[in-house]
Amino acid sequence: MTTNNRVIPWGLLLSAWLLAAGSSLSAIYIGEVLGQAPCVLCWFQRAFMFPLAVILAVACYYSDFNVWRYAMPLSVIGSLFALAHSLLYVGLIPQPIQPCTATGPSCSGDGMTIFGGLPLPFLSLAIFVAIIILLLLIRRRVHT
Repeated sequence: MTTNNRVIPWGLLLSAWLLAAGSSLSAIYIGEVLGQAPCVLCWFQRAFMFPLAVILAVACYYSDFNVWRYAMPLSVIGSLFALAHSLLYVGLIPQPIQPCTATGPSCSGDGMTIFGGLPLPFLSLAIFVAIIILLLLIRRRVHT
């Protein structure tokens, strides 16, 4: 494989890492700086996003383009939690969104939107899906 053929997968890998790292840092900022504790579904999404940031960073460092093999399961499972959270948010899952505690956060609150009203569960789903697409593109570029 020539150097030019490796540039494109590396850029895709870097993009996937930037998404995972940015998402992880944003979640930490929302919780620690803004003081908004995550709901249960947010915790599950974090449990799959935070390791992705580390795994993809190591893959970038070693130019490991087979990272899709072990990052894809985390991305898919995380996206399923984000999808369930998004469906719950819009009311397609007939269950009210419950706060973590009686006075705790609720994802249906005003503080759980960003960029002019985009709900955080939708943003989480979009990031997981973007990482999945990037991993699939990496797989396709490396194995063709």
